[in-house]
Amino acid sequence: MTDTRRRVKVYTLNEDRQWDDRGTGHVSSAYVERLKGTSLLVRAESDGSLLLESKINPNTAYQKQQDTLIVWSEAENYDLALSFQEKAGCDEIWEKICQVQGKDPSVDITQEVVDESEEERFDDMSSPGLELPPCELNRLEDLAELVASSLPSPLRREKLALAVENEGYIRKLLELFRVCEDLENHEGLHHLYEIIKGIFLLNRTALFEVMFSEECIMDVIGCLEFDPALPQPRRHREFLIKTARFKEVIPISDPELRQKIHQTYRVQYIQDMVLPTPSVFEENMLSTLHSFIFFNKVEIVGMLQDDEKFLTDLFAQLTDEATEDDKRHELVNFLKEFCAFSQTLQPQNRDAFFKTLSNMGILPALEVILGMDDVQVRGAATDIFSYLVEYNPSMVREFVMQESQQNDDDILLINLIIEHMICDTDPELGGAVQLMGLLRTLVDPENMLATANKTEKTEFLSFFYKHCMHVLSAPLLANTTEEKPSKDDFQTSQLLALILELLTFCVEHHTYHIKNYIINKDILRRVLVLTASQHAFLALCALRFMRRIIGLKDEFYNRYIMRNFLFEPVVKAFLSNGSRYNLMNSAIIEMFEYVRVEDVKSLTAHIVENYWKALEDVDYVQTFKGLKLRYEQQRERQDNPKLDSMRSILRNHRFRRDARTLEDEEEMWFNTDEDDLEDGEAVVPPSDKMKSEEDLMDPISKFMERKKLKDSEDKEVLGKSGLSGRQSPSFKLSFSGSTKSSLSSPPSSASLNPGSPGSPGSPGSGSRNSPPAAAITTKGALVGLVDYPDDDDDDEDDEEEDVESKEDPLPPSKKSKLSS
Repeated sequence: MTDTRRRVKVYTLNEDRQWDDRGTGHVSSAYVERLKGTSLLVRAESDGSLLLESKINPNTAYQKQQDTLIVWSEAENYDLALSFQEKAGCDEIWEKICQVQGKDPSVDITQEVVDESEEERFDDMSSPGLELPPCELNRLEDLAELVASSLPSPLRREKLALAVENEGYIRKLLELFRVCEDLENHEGLHHLYEIIKGIFLLNRTALFEVMFSEECIMDVIGCLEFDPALPQPRRHREFLIKTARFKEVIPISDPELRQKIHQTYRVQYIQDMVLPTPSVFEENMLSTLHSFIFFNKVEIVGMLQDDEKFLTDLFAQLTDEATEDDKRHELVNFLKEFCAFSQTLQPQNRDAFFKTLSNMGILPALEVILGMDDVQVRGAATDIFSYLVEYNPSMVREFVMQESQQNDDDILLINLIIEHMICDTDPELGGAVQLMGLLRTLVDPENMLATANKTEKTEFLSFFYKHCMHVLSAPLLANTTEEKPSKDDFQTSQLLALILELLTFCVEHHTYHIKNYIINKDILRRVLVLTASQHAFLALCALRFMRRIIGLKDEFYNRYIMRNFLFEPVVKAFLSNGSRYNLMNSAIIEMFEYVRVEDVKSLTAHIVENYWKALEDVDYVQTFKGLKLRYEQQRERQDNPKLDSMRSILRNHRFRRDARTLEDEEEMWFNTDEDDLEDGEAVVPPSDKMKSEEDLMDPISKFMERKKLKDSEDKEVLGKSGLSGRQSPSFKLSFSGSTKSSLSSPPSSASLNPGSPGSPGSPGSGSRNSPPAAAITTKGALVGLVDYPDDDDDDEDDEEEDVESKEDPLPPSKKSKLSS
C-alpha cells in the first residue's frame, strides 16, 4: 500500500490571487542531474506522470504553514504550495529543504536573500537578531516606529517576525490594548493600531494562528478599530457580537468544525471589512492571509461532506412538507453557501462533492423549493441550480428526462425554471437573464454526450421540444395574435427579446427539431409581428431570427417563407422606417443583400415577383436592382437553355491553350512597345484573334438576333405585369405621392456610400463621384457590356459574367439608362 505520509496536493497561485489545484500525488526528494541539485518531485497518483519538479534553491524562501503546508515562490509571480495529507510527511520534506539550505528545521520560514546595500547587509550580519523594546505603554511609540522601519526590508521583516513569535509578544500587546481601552488612552490605541496592522503585513502563518485563536481574535479586531485617520473608532466587535448571528440550521456535533466555521467567518470579516485596502506595494504581503482563509474553507467543506448524518438531516428537512417556511429559508441559504464554498475545492474533490449532493437528492429538493412563493428562497435555489448546471449539465438533463415519465409537464423542473423566467418581477429582468443562460447551457448540443448505447442530444432535444418548448414560446404566441403586438411595454418586450434570443440559438444549433416546430406552429410569422413593435431592440431581434433562418439556405425554410409571404412584414417595416438611416434600415438591407450575394434563387424570384414595385424606387443602394438583375439572368437561363452550352463552348475557346501558344503570347506581350498601342486598343495575341474573329463571331451574331426577338417579347410581358408578378399574394401596399417622394431615386450619379438617403455625402445626396452605371466598348463587330461597378458577384460567377458581357446585348431597361 502506498505511504500516505508523502501524499500531497500541488497548488499554484493564479493572477487573481486564488489557489488552483494542479493534482494529487506523492512527493519525494532526489538529486536531479539536469537541474544540478536536490529537487522536490511530485508524481501523480493516477498515472505516475510528473506533476512537479522543483530544485531546492539555497536562496528561495520556503514557508511551513499550519503543520501540513509548504509554500514558496519559484519566480516573481509564480507561487507554489504543497498540501500534505499527514503532518509527518510535511515534517520530513521540511527537514530535507532545511538540510539543503543549511537551516534549522525548527523555523517556519527560511530566510530570504535580498539585494540590499553593503552597509545594511553588514548591519544585519553583525546583529544575530532583532531586539524588541519592552512591552510597556511608554514604549509603544518606539515599537510602532520599529515595525514601520522593518517592513520595507524583507530580511528585517523576517527578523521582526521571529522576535514577535519567540517572545510571545502578541499576547502582551493585547493585554496592553485592554489597559489602553480602559484608560481611554487614544494615543496608545493609535500606536497599537499601527503595530497590529504591521504584524499582519509580516505575512507569517505562525503569527496568524496566534492572532486568530479563540482568545485573541476579538482583541485583534479591537486594535484595528482605532484607525488614527478616522475621527471616531469603528464598532466591528459590536457588530460581530450583537448583530452577526451564527445560525445552526442543522446541529453540528463536531466542536472542531464549529470552531473552524467561527474562525473563518471572522478572518474573512477582517480581510474584507477591518483591514484597510492594501496599497499596490502591500497587496502581496497579505498572500498568507488569503491562503489561510482558502484552506480553512477546504477543511470545512471536507468535514461537512464526511458527516453523513448532517447531510441526510439537511435534505430530509428541505423536502419535508411539514418544515416551516422560515426554517426552509435558512436551510436553502446554508446549502447555497455550502455550494459556494465548494468552488475552492480541487476538481477531483468537487466531483465527489456534487456526486454526494446528487445522491442525497438535491434536484428533487430544488424542485420543491422552486415551487415556493418566497422570492428570496427561489433566488437562492436558482443560484444552487446554476452551480449544478455549470458543473454537470448532463446530470440535470438525465434527471428531468426521468421525472417526465412520472410527472405532468407543468411540474417538470425545466418548466418551473421557464415559468420563473417568464414571471420575473424585476423590471430589469435580472433573474430572467440568469435563467435564460442556464436554459441555453442545457439545450446546447456542444456539451451533450454521445455514447454507444444512447445519444443524449437526440433524447433530450426530443424531450425538450415535446414537453417544454410550448411553455417557452407561450408568451410569444399570446402576444402576436394580431398584426401588432398586443402588449408592447418595456418589460414584456425585454422578455420576448430573451425568448427570441434562445429560439435564435436553437435555429443555429438544432436541426430538424426546431425546423419542424417553426413550420408546424408558424413561429416565424408570429415573430415577424414584432417588427411592428415600438421598441427597436425587439424588432431587431425578430429580424435577427429571420436572418438566421435565411442564412441556413435550407429549401424547407425557403418554401415555408414563400408559401406564407413572410417577406411582407419585412418590406412593410422597411417602408415604415422611411428614409431614416438607422440599424433597422441596415439590418433589412443586409438581409436582402445576403439573398442577392448568395444567389438564393427561390427567394430572389419570390422577392422580385411579389415586392419589386414596392422596392424599385430605392436606389441609394443597389441591392434591389441587383436582385432584379439576378432574377432576369435566371429567367434568361430558363428561357434559353442553349445559353449554357454556348457558354461552355466560349469558355473552352477562351481558356484551353497549349503550353507553346502561351509561351508565344507572353513573349509577344513583353516585346510590344507601349507607345505602339492606340488608346483603347487591347493587345490580343494572333492565336486568340483568329479564334475571336473566325470561331466566335458567327455564334454571337446568331445569338444576338435571337436575343433581340426575345427582349421584345419580354418587354411586352413585363409591361403587363404589376407588383404581384406571376403570383397574387395577400400583400397589398398603397403608394401615395408622399411615399414615392421620400423614396424617389436621386440623380443617376448618386453616391453609393452608406448614409442617410438625404444627408450630404450619404446615399441619395447627389454626389458626382460615382462611376457610370454601364459602358459599351466597340471594336470591330464586337459589342460588350461592362458590369455595373457595384455588382459584387461571387468568384465562381466571374467567369460566366465575363463571357456574358461579350455575348449578351442590352435589355431595353438598360438601353434606356445608357441613352440617358
